[in-house]
Amino acid sequence: MSTIYGATELRKTAASTRHISRHFRRYWCAFRERCERQRLRTALYDLSDRELMDIGSTRGEIDYVASHRDVDPRGIRSGDWL
Repeated sequence: MSTIYGATELRKTAASTRHISRHFRRYWCAFRERCERQRLRTALYDLSDRELMDIGSTRGEIDYVASHRDVDPRGIRSGDWL
């Protein structure tokens, strides 16, 4: 009887550990994504208005560009015209 009880408790503990690990992994990925957005935002704000114009963006688009890195704010992607 105690062996069955111990095995059941072990399964519950393993499932609980997986649940916590999954939440921690999601939190860590979100944290890394936020750090990357902040790094990009800082780099873009450090550019001059002329440099921003050269890459096809403005100061008003910096937050959008940092939050949507996979979307080109000009409506085209870099390889679409080829």
